[in-house]
Amino acid sequence: MQRTANPCMPVRFRPWPPNSKMIEQLTLTDFRNHKTSRIETHGAKNIIIVGENGAGKTAILEALSMLSGDRGMRGDDMTDIACFNGGGGFSVYGKTFDGESLCVYFNRGDTNRHAKINDENATLNDLGKIMRIVWISPREDRLFVDSGAERRAFFDRLASNFDPNHNGRTARFSKILSERAFALKNGSDSKWLDALDDQLAGVATSIATTRVQYAGELNYFLNRFSVSVDGMIEHQIISGATISVAEREYRKYLSENRELVGDKMVLDGPHKSDFGMFNNELNLPVRLTSTGQQKSALFDLILAHTKLLYTKTNHNCVVLFDEAAAHLDSVARKKIFASLDATHTQVWATGLDENSFVDVPGSIIVACHNGQINNILYKTQG
Repeated sequence: MQRTANPCMPVRFRPWPPNSKMIEQLTLTDFRNHKTSRIETHGAKNIIIVGENGAGKTAILEALSMLSGDRGMRGDDMTDIACFNGGGGFSVYGKTFDGESLCVYFNRGDTNRHAKINDENATLNDLGKIMRIVWISPREDRLFVDSGAERRAFFDRLASNFDPNHNGRTARFSKILSERAFALKNGSDSKWLDALDDQLAGVATSIATTRVQYAGELNYFLNRFSVSVDGMIEHQIISGATISVAEREYRKYLSENRELVGDKMVLDGPHKSDFGMFNNELNLPVRLTSTGQQKSALFDLILAHTKLLYTKTNHNCVVLFDEAAAHLDSVARKKIFASLDATHTQVWATGLDENSFVDVPGSIIVACHNGQINNILYKTQG
Protein backbone atom coordinates (compact mmCIF):
# COMPACT_ATOMS: atom_id res chain seq x y z
CA MET A 1 0.00 0.00 0.00
CA GLN A 2 1.15 3.54 -0.75
CA ARG A 3 0.16 6.62 1.22
CA THR A 4 0.29 9.80 -0.84
CA ALA A 5 0.81 12.86 1.36
CA ASN A 6 0.28 15.37 -1.44
CA PRO A 7 -3.29 15.21 -2.82
CA CYS A 8 -2.07 16.62 -6.13
CA MET A 9 0.07 13.57 -6.74
CA PRO A 10 -1.75 11.13 -9.04
CA VAL A 11 -2.99 7.89 -7.50
CA ARG A 12 -4.44 5.35 -9.89
CA PHE A 13 -7.51 3.60 -8.55
CA ARG A 14 -9.01 0.57 -10.22
CA PRO A 15 -11.57 1.81 -12.77
CA TRP A 16 -15.27 1.24 -12.15
CA PRO A 17 -17.32 -0.52 -14.85
CA PRO A 18 -18.79 1.92 -17.41
CA ASN A 19 -22.34 1.46 -16.08
CA SER A 20 -21.36 1.84 -12.43
CA LYS A 21 -23.83 3.62 -10.15
CA MET A 22 -21.10 4.82 -7.83
CA ILE A 23 -20.79 8.40 -6.68
CA GLU A 24 -18.22 10.48 -8.55
CA GLN A 25 -19.27 13.83 -7.09
CA LEU A 26 -21.46 14.83 -4.14
CA THR A 27 -22.66 18.38 -3.45
CA LEU A 28 -24.57 19.55 -0.37
CA THR A 29 -26.30 22.93 -0.18
CA ASP A 30 -27.83 24.25 3.06
CA PHE A 31 -27.84 20.73 4.47
CA ARG A 32 -27.44 20.62 8.28
CA ASN A 33 -24.30 22.68 9.02
CA HIS A 34 -23.05 22.51 5.41
CA LYS A 35 -23.73 25.74 3.56
CA THR A 36 -21.98 24.41 0.46
CA SER A 37 -19.77 21.31 0.41
CA ARG A 38 -18.49 19.21 -2.46
CA ILE A 39 -16.57 15.96 -2.52
CA GLU A 40 -14.89 14.57 -5.64
CA THR A 41 -14.16 10.88 -5.16
CA HIS A 42 -11.53 10.59 -7.93
CA GLY A 43 -12.54 6.99 -8.60
CA ALA A 44 -11.89 5.82 -5.04
CA LYS A 45 -13.60 2.72 -3.75
CA ASN A 46 -13.56 3.99 -0.17
CA ILE A 47 -14.24 7.57 0.88
CA ILE A 48 -13.28 8.14 4.52
CA ILE A 49 -14.46 11.37 6.17
CA VAL A 50 -12.66 12.33 9.37
CA GLY A 51 -13.09 15.17 11.83
CA GLU A 52 -14.09 16.10 15.35
CA ASN A 53 -17.57 15.59 16.81
CA GLY A 54 -20.06 18.02 15.30
CA ALA A 55 -17.94 18.63 12.21
CA GLY A 56 -20.71 17.50 9.85
CA LYS A 57 -19.38 14.04 8.94
CA THR A 58 -22.64 12.18 9.56
CA ALA A 59 -24.55 14.85 7.64
CA ILE A 60 -22.62 13.85 4.50
CA LEU A 61 -23.70 10.23 4.88
CA GLU A 62 -27.26 11.32 5.67
CA ALA A 63 -27.36 13.37 2.48
CA LEU A 64 -26.06 10.40 0.49
CA SER A 65 -28.73 8.13 1.94
CA MET A 66 -31.42 10.43 0.54
CA LEU A 67 -30.23 9.81 -3.01
CA SER A 68 -31.91 6.40 -2.77
CA GLY A 69 -35.28 8.10 -2.22
CA ASP A 70 -35.23 7.37 1.51
CA ARG A 71 -36.07 9.91 4.23
CA GLY A 72 -32.47 9.70 5.35
CA MET A 73 -30.50 7.63 7.80
CA ARG A 74 -31.68 9.75 10.75
CA GLY A 75 -35.31 9.95 9.64
CA ASP A 76 -35.67 13.57 10.78
CA ASP A 77 -38.20 16.11 9.56
CA MET A 78 -37.06 17.95 6.45
CA THR A 79 -37.33 21.32 8.22
CA ASP A 80 -34.84 20.10 10.84
CA ILE A 81 -32.35 19.11 8.13
CA ALA A 82 -32.33 22.50 6.41
CA CYS A 83 -29.44 24.72 7.49
CA PHE A 84 -30.44 26.82 10.51
CA ASN A 85 -29.38 30.13 8.97
CA GLY A 86 -30.39 29.20 5.42
CA GLY A 87 -33.50 29.76 3.36
CA GLY A 88 -35.48 26.91 4.88
CA GLY A 89 -34.66 24.37 2.19
CA PHE A 90 -31.76 22.18 1.08
CA SER A 91 -30.47 20.17 -1.85
CA VAL A 92 -28.31 17.10 -2.36
CA TYR A 93 -26.77 16.54 -5.78
CA GLY A 94 -24.92 13.42 -6.85
CA LYS A 95 -23.21 12.48 -10.08
CA THR A 96 -22.46 8.84 -10.85
CA PHE A 97 -19.55 7.39 -12.79
CA ASP A 98 -21.79 6.52 -15.72
CA GLY A 99 -22.73 10.20 -16.13
CA GLU A 100 -26.15 10.19 -14.47
CA SER A 101 -27.14 13.02 -12.13
CA LEU A 102 -29.46 12.61 -9.15
CA CYS A 103 -30.91 15.35 -6.97
CA VAL A 104 -33.05 15.50 -3.86
CA TYR A 105 -34.26 18.92 -2.73
CA PHE A 106 -36.65 20.48 -0.26
CA ASN A 107 -38.09 23.98 -0.44
CA ARG A 108 -39.36 26.12 2.40
CA GLY A 109 -43.08 25.53 2.88
CA ASP A 110 -43.07 22.13 1.12
CA THR A 111 -44.57 19.09 2.80
CA ASN A 112 -42.07 16.64 1.32
CA ARG A 113 -38.81 16.49 -0.61
CA HIS A 114 -38.60 16.30 -4.40
CA ALA A 115 -36.37 14.43 -6.83
CA LYS A 116 -34.73 14.99 -10.19
CA ILE A 117 -32.88 12.57 -12.44
CA ASN A 118 -30.71 14.09 -15.15
CA ASP A 119 -32.33 17.48 -14.36
CA GLU A 120 -35.81 16.10 -15.09
CA ASN A 121 -38.52 15.82 -12.43
CA ALA A 122 -38.79 12.32 -11.02
CA THR A 123 -40.34 10.47 -8.10
CA LEU A 124 -38.48 9.43 -4.97
CA ASN A 125 -39.29 5.84 -5.88
CA ASP A 126 -37.47 6.36 -9.20
CA LEU A 127 -34.30 7.20 -7.25
CA GLY A 128 -34.56 3.90 -5.40
CA LYS A 129 -34.54 2.02 -8.68
CA ILE A 130 -31.23 3.65 -9.62
CA MET A 131 -29.29 3.99 -6.36
CA ARG A 132 -29.06 1.08 -3.92
CA ILE A 133 -27.77 2.48 -0.63
CA VAL A 134 -27.54 0.78 2.77
CA TRP A 135 -26.06 2.01 6.03
CA ILE A 136 -24.91 1.16 9.52
CA SER A 137 -24.85 3.97 12.07
CA PRO A 138 -24.36 4.01 15.86
CA ARG A 139 -28.14 3.70 16.06
CA GLU A 140 -27.81 0.13 14.76
CA ASP A 141 -25.25 -0.81 17.43
CA ARG A 142 -28.18 -1.90 19.63
CA LEU A 143 -30.27 -3.32 16.82
CA PHE A 144 -30.41 -6.83 18.25
CA VAL A 145 -31.39 -5.77 21.76
CA ASP A 146 -33.75 -2.87 21.03
CA SER A 147 -37.38 -3.06 19.90
CA GLY A 148 -38.58 -5.27 17.08
CA ALA A 149 -39.77 -2.15 15.25
CA GLU A 150 -36.16 -0.99 14.77
CA ARG A 151 -35.05 -4.40 13.46
CA ARG A 152 -38.07 -4.64 11.17
CA ALA A 153 -37.39 -1.20 9.68
CA PHE A 154 -33.72 -2.08 9.15
CA PHE A 155 -34.53 -5.40 7.49
CA ASP A 156 -37.19 -3.81 5.28
CA ARG A 157 -34.67 -1.20 4.08
CA LEU A 158 -32.38 -4.00 2.97
CA ALA A 159 -35.24 -5.90 1.34
CA SER A 160 -36.20 -2.70 -0.53
CA ASN A 161 -32.78 -2.79 -2.22
CA PHE A 162 -33.62 -6.31 -3.32
CA ASP A 163 -37.18 -5.39 -4.39
CA PRO A 164 -37.64 -1.60 -5.01
CA ASN A 165 -41.42 -1.95 -4.65
CA HIS A 166 -41.18 -3.35 -1.11
CA ASN A 167 -40.86 0.05 0.54
CA GLY A 168 -43.99 1.26 -1.22
CA ARG A 169 -45.90 -1.81 -0.06
CA THR A 170 -44.97 -1.30 3.59
CA ALA A 171 -46.03 2.35 3.37
CA ARG A 172 -49.31 1.35 1.72
CA PHE A 173 -49.96 -1.29 4.38
CA SER A 174 -49.54 1.31 7.14
CA LYS A 175 -51.91 3.68 5.34
CA ILE A 176 -54.63 1.06 4.89
CA LEU A 177 -54.15 -0.06 8.50
CA SER A 178 -54.84 3.51 9.66
CA GLU A 179 -57.92 3.69 7.43
CA ARG A 180 -59.19 0.43 8.94
CA ALA A 181 -58.73 1.72 12.49
CA PHE A 182 -60.62 4.91 11.57
CA ALA A 183 -63.42 2.85 9.98
CA LEU A 184 -63.77 0.67 13.08
CA LYS A 185 -63.85 3.66 15.44
CA ASN A 186 -66.55 5.33 13.34
CA GLY A 187 -68.75 2.24 12.92
CA SER A 188 -68.35 1.92 9.15
CA ASP A 189 -70.46 -0.72 7.43
CA SER A 190 -69.15 -4.20 6.73
CA LYS A 191 -68.80 -3.62 2.97
CA TRP A 192 -66.25 -0.86 3.53
CA LEU A 193 -64.36 -3.03 6.02
CA ASP A 194 -64.47 -5.96 3.59
CA ALA A 195 -62.85 -3.79 0.92
CA LEU A 196 -60.13 -2.63 3.31
CA ASP A 197 -59.45 -6.18 4.51
CA ASP A 198 -59.14 -7.38 0.91
CA GLN A 199 -56.49 -4.74 0.27
CA LEU A 200 -54.68 -5.43 3.54
CA ALA A 201 -54.50 -9.17 2.91
CA GLY A 202 -53.03 -8.72 -0.55
CA VAL A 203 -50.41 -6.16 0.47
CA ALA A 204 -49.53 -8.01 3.69
CA THR A 205 -48.88 -11.26 1.85
CA SER A 206 -46.66 -9.51 -0.70
CA ILE A 207 -44.63 -7.93 2.12
CA ALA A 208 -44.18 -11.24 3.91
CA THR A 209 -43.27 -13.06 0.69
CA THR A 210 -40.53 -10.55 -0.12
CA ARG A 211 -39.10 -10.84 3.39
CA VAL A 212 -39.02 -14.64 3.33
CA GLN A 213 -37.49 -14.78 -0.15
CA TYR A 214 -34.89 -12.14 0.72
CA ALA A 215 -33.88 -13.85 3.97
CA GLY A 216 -33.60 -17.24 2.29
CA GLU A 217 -31.36 -15.97 -0.50
CA LEU A 218 -29.34 -13.83 1.93
CA ASN A 219 -28.46 -16.95 3.95
CA TYR A 220 -26.78 -18.40 0.87
CA PHE A 221 -24.10 -15.69 1.19
CA LEU A 222 -23.76 -15.88 4.98
CA ASN A 223 -21.31 -18.29 6.60
CA ARG A 224 -20.79 -17.53 10.27
CA PHE A 225 -24.34 -16.28 10.71
CA SER A 226 -27.86 -17.04 9.58
CA VAL A 227 -30.93 -14.82 9.31
CA SER A 228 -34.44 -15.76 10.38
CA VAL A 229 -37.78 -14.00 9.87
CA ASP A 230 -40.61 -14.40 12.36
CA GLY A 231 -44.16 -13.30 11.74
CA MET A 232 -47.70 -14.52 11.34
CA ILE A 233 -47.79 -14.67 7.54
CA GLU A 234 -44.04 -15.25 7.14
CA HIS A 235 -44.34 -18.39 9.27
CA GLN A 236 -47.09 -19.75 7.02
CA ILE A 237 -45.01 -19.19 3.88
CA ILE A 238 -41.90 -20.73 5.44
CA SER A 239 -44.02 -23.74 6.44
CA GLY A 240 -44.95 -24.31 2.80
CA ALA A 241 -48.24 -22.46 2.34
CA THR A 242 -48.78 -21.02 -1.12
CA ILE A 243 -49.18 -17.26 -1.45
CA SER A 244 -52.88 -17.62 -2.25
CA VAL A 245 -53.47 -19.80 0.83
CA ALA A 246 -51.55 -17.39 3.08
CA GLU A 247 -53.52 -14.45 1.72
CA ARG A 248 -56.84 -16.25 2.22
CA GLU A 249 -55.94 -17.22 5.80
CA TYR A 250 -54.95 -13.66 6.69
CA ARG A 251 -58.12 -12.32 5.09
CA LYS A 252 -60.11 -14.69 7.28
CA TYR A 253 -58.16 -13.56 10.34
CA LEU A 254 -58.94 -9.91 9.56
CA SER A 255 -62.66 -10.56 9.20
CA GLU A 256 -62.69 -12.32 12.58
CA ASN A 257 -60.87 -9.49 14.36
CA ARG A 258 -62.89 -6.33 14.03
CA GLU A 259 -63.24 -5.49 17.70
CA LEU A 260 -61.59 -2.51 19.34
CA VAL A 261 -59.81 -3.05 22.64
CA GLY A 262 -59.78 0.12 24.70
CA ASP A 263 -60.42 2.22 21.59
CA LYS A 264 -57.44 0.58 19.89
CA MET A 265 -57.20 -1.93 17.06
CA VAL A 266 -55.21 -4.97 18.21
CA LEU A 267 -54.07 -6.82 15.12
CA ASP A 268 -51.26 -9.16 14.11
CA GLY A 269 -49.58 -9.01 10.73
CA PRO A 270 -46.42 -7.85 8.94
CA HIS A 271 -46.33 -4.71 11.13
CA LYS A 272 -45.56 -7.00 14.09
CA SER A 273 -42.99 -9.25 12.39
CA ASP A 274 -39.36 -9.42 13.48
CA PHE A 275 -36.04 -10.75 12.24
CA GLY A 276 -33.00 -12.09 14.02
CA MET A 277 -29.50 -13.42 13.42
CA PHE A 278 -27.80 -16.50 14.82
CA ASN A 279 -24.04 -16.89 15.35
CA ASN A 280 -23.31 -20.36 14.03
CA GLU A 281 -19.76 -20.43 15.42
CA LEU A 282 -20.79 -19.56 18.97
CA ASN A 283 -24.13 -21.38 18.68
CA LEU A 284 -25.86 -18.33 20.13
CA PRO A 285 -28.42 -15.76 19.00
CA VAL A 286 -26.53 -12.62 18.06
CA ARG A 287 -28.46 -10.63 20.69
CA LEU A 288 -26.64 -12.65 23.39
CA THR A 289 -23.15 -11.92 22.04
CA SER A 290 -20.87 -8.94 22.79
CA THR A 291 -21.33 -5.47 21.28
CA GLY A 292 -18.31 -6.02 19.01
CA GLN A 293 -19.64 -9.38 17.84
CA GLN A 294 -23.03 -7.83 17.15
CA LYS A 295 -21.42 -5.15 15.01
CA SER A 296 -19.41 -7.81 13.16
CA ALA A 297 -22.70 -9.62 12.49
CA LEU A 298 -24.13 -6.43 11.00
CA PHE A 299 -21.08 -6.00 8.77
CA ASP A 300 -21.37 -9.63 7.62
CA LEU A 301 -25.05 -9.04 6.89
CA ILE A 302 -24.24 -5.97 4.78
CA LEU A 303 -21.48 -7.86 2.97
CA ALA A 304 -23.86 -10.72 2.13
CA HIS A 305 -26.44 -8.16 1.03
CA THR A 306 -24.06 -6.52 -1.46
CA LYS A 307 -23.18 -9.91 -2.95
CA LEU A 308 -26.82 -10.95 -3.23
CA LEU A 309 -27.82 -7.62 -4.75
CA TYR A 310 -25.18 -7.79 -7.47
CA THR A 311 -25.84 -11.48 -8.18
CA LYS A 312 -29.62 -11.08 -8.47
CA THR A 313 -29.97 -7.61 -10.01
CA ASN A 314 -26.53 -6.69 -11.40
CA HIS A 315 -26.78 -3.49 -9.33
CA ASN A 316 -23.85 -2.01 -7.45
CA CYS A 317 -24.34 -0.95 -3.86
CA VAL A 318 -23.17 2.10 -1.92
CA VAL A 319 -22.52 1.29 1.74
CA LEU A 320 -22.44 3.95 4.46
CA PHE A 321 -20.62 3.31 7.76
CA ASP A 322 -21.04 6.02 10.37
CA GLU A 323 -18.29 5.79 13.02
CA ALA A 324 -16.94 2.71 11.26
CA ALA A 325 -14.14 2.10 13.75
CA ALA A 326 -16.37 2.02 16.85
CA HIS A 327 -16.41 -1.33 18.72
CA LEU A 328 -14.01 -2.89 16.20
CA ASP A 329 -10.35 -3.73 16.70
CA SER A 330 -7.85 -3.14 13.90
CA VAL A 331 -7.96 -6.79 12.76
CA ALA A 332 -11.76 -6.78 12.41
CA ARG A 333 -11.70 -3.41 10.64
CA LYS A 334 -9.09 -4.58 8.10
CA LYS A 335 -11.07 -7.78 7.48
CA ILE A 336 -14.31 -5.89 6.83
CA PHE A 337 -12.79 -3.44 4.34
CA ALA A 338 -10.84 -6.24 2.63
CA SER A 339 -14.06 -8.25 2.22
CA LEU A 340 -15.93 -5.27 0.82
CA ASP A 341 -13.01 -4.52 -1.50
CA ALA A 342 -13.74 -7.82 -3.26
CA THR A 343 -17.34 -6.78 -4.01
CA HIS A 344 -18.96 -4.30 -6.40
CA THR A 345 -19.33 -1.76 -3.62
CA GLN A 346 -18.38 1.81 -2.88
CA VAL A 347 -17.96 2.56 0.83
CA TRP A 348 -18.40 5.92 2.54
CA ALA A 349 -17.28 5.89 6.18
CA THR A 350 -16.75 8.38 8.98
CA GLY A 351 -14.38 8.35 11.92
CA LEU A 352 -12.69 10.57 14.45
CA ASP A 353 -9.11 9.44 13.81
CA GLU A 354 -7.59 9.32 10.33
CA ASN A 355 -4.92 6.89 11.58
CA SER A 356 -7.60 4.22 11.96
CA PHE A 357 -7.94 4.08 8.17
CA VAL A 358 -4.44 4.58 6.77
CA ASP A 359 -4.21 0.85 6.03
CA VAL A 360 -7.45 0.75 4.02
CA PRO A 361 -6.41 0.46 0.35
CA GLY A 362 -8.11 2.27 -2.52
CA SER A 363 -9.21 5.17 -0.32
CA ILE A 364 -9.29 8.90 -0.13
CA ILE A 365 -9.36 10.41 3.34
CA VAL A 366 -11.18 13.74 3.55
CA ALA A 367 -11.08 16.25 6.41
CA CYS A 368 -14.37 17.79 7.51
CA HIS A 369 -14.49 20.75 9.90
CA ASN A 370 -17.44 22.93 10.91
CA GLY A 371 -19.54 21.97 7.90
CA GLN A 372 -16.72 22.41 5.41
CA ILE A 373 -14.63 19.99 3.38
CA ASN A 374 -10.97 20.84 3.91
CA ASN A 375 -9.28 19.02 1.04
CA ILE A 376 -8.15 15.44 0.70
CA LEU A 377 -5.64 14.61 3.40
CA TYR A 378 -4.16 11.78 1.39
CA LYS A 379 -4.94 8.84 -0.85
CA THR A 380 -4.05 5.21 -0.37
CA GLN A 381 -3.30 2.90 -3.25
CA GLY A 382 -3.99 -0.84 -3.07
